[in-house]
Amino acid sequence: MGFTTEQHPGVVTEAPAATRGFVLNHAMLRVKDPAVSLAFYSRILGMKVLRKLDFPEMKFSLYFLHRAAEGEQPPEDVGERTAWTFAQRGILELTHNWGTETDPDFRYHDGNAQPQGFGHICFSVPNLDTAIAWFDQNQVGYVKRPEQGKMKDVAFIKDPDGYWIEIVEPARLKGLGR
Repeated sequence: MGFTTEQHPGVVTEAPAATRGFVLNHAMLRVKDPAVSLAFYSRILGMKVLRKLDFPEMKFSLYFLHRAAEGEQPPEDVGERTAWTFAQRGILELTHNWGTETDPDFRYHDGNAQPQGFGHICFSVPNLDTAIAWFDQNQVGYVKRPEQGKMKDVAFIKDPDGYWIEIVEPARLKGLGR
């Protein structure tokens, strides 16, 4: 028998047939300065830009980032790559509203200050200690280090806009919530 779902109030046992094939494709974060954010996500977290889409009439750009599996190659053709991008899982969309990068007082709400809303995105890593050493070497800011707080073996770092990024090593989380 295959896995269906954990049972909790409000959860339906079987996904409606009309939702067959639905995939969570991406989450979007607004960024002040795309050059700073792209440097962070590509250099610190190893993501690559799959597509950049500009919308001059609305004065914003979208950057779709992906951490491809080993050996995975997106299509070379721009149209095919765009379609492929929107069929993937685990895409991060960075949205840049033009002009924010030159406003020294401009800040986005990180979702964790009051009033709280959005919380964080998460990256799983093969070795948490190695990842922490890499973040330390690159002077990445922390919300919480793995040894701090009640929930051990989980770190939270901050991106250039102050968004929280949870860092976990899946093998260390087997006892979580038990």
